[in-house]
Order: sequence, then structure tokens, then C-alpha cells
Amino acid sequence: MKKKIIIAIALVLVVIQFFGIDKENPSFEAKNDFITVTNPPELVKNILKNSCYDCHSNETEYPWYTNVAPVSWWIKHHINEGRDELNFSEWATFELKRKKHKLDEMVEMVEEGEMPLDSYTWAHSEATLSDEQKTALIDWTKSLQ
Repeated sequence: MKKKIIIAIALVLVVIQFFGIDKENPSFEAKNDFITVTNPPELVKNILKNSCYDCHSNETEYPWYTNVAPVSWWIKHHINEGRDELNFSEWATFELKRKKHKLDEMVEMVEEGEMPLDSYTWAHSEATLSDEQKTALIDWTKSLQ
């Protein structure tokens, strides 16, 4: 019985590999991108690119493990949620009120340590923000408001 269960689980794991995720990034106009529009200092630009853009832009870089289901499904879900919540690639298309709200949320999420997600920084240690980086990002973001 135990052997049949193991074989069934292995079979399911093999079959689900045929149901991959769509890794094609949506197209966007560079003139609408947050970094292009706001022209942050180099430190802030690097923070945004390293810690935010994979989930919050149309410039996602998919690592090798996004080829393995069901992990790939979970990651794609996070990316879709991130883009729905805030997509830096579409910044210039936002209404002023929405921009201000998103800037407030950015500050709050970084201050409270909610972003970047722990699940992201486990696999991307370079995305972990030091206290200095958090301060730089928060201060710069507040200066936009």
C-alpha cells in the first residue's frame, strides 16, 4: 500500500510538470516606468531593481526553479499579486491620488519589514534590505510626496 502511494505521488509530480507557467513579461513603455519617471539616486534605483522589480514590474527575471511545478505556480501567483498591487512599469499611467497612496504604502511596507517578502529574500539574499538601504528608500520615497 505504501509503495502504491509513493508511486502515485511520483506520478502526479511528473504529470504536473507539463503544466508550466507563462514566463513572458507583458510589454510596457519605458517612459511609464517608475525609475524613468522619478529618476531616483543610484542607490535607490539599485534597491528597487534588486528588491522590488521582480514582483512589481513587467521586468520579472524567472530563476531556474520556476520550471518546477508546483513551486512555479506559487511564485507566479505572487508575481501576479505583486503586479496587481503595484506595477512600477505602469507608474506614469496612475492617477495622482493613486501614486500618493502607493508611495505611502511603499513607506509603510518597508518600515514594517513586510517588503520585500521573506519568501523572496530566502532565495534572493541580495534583495534583503540593510537598515541603511531601508532609510535611503524611505527618505527618498517620502521626498516624492
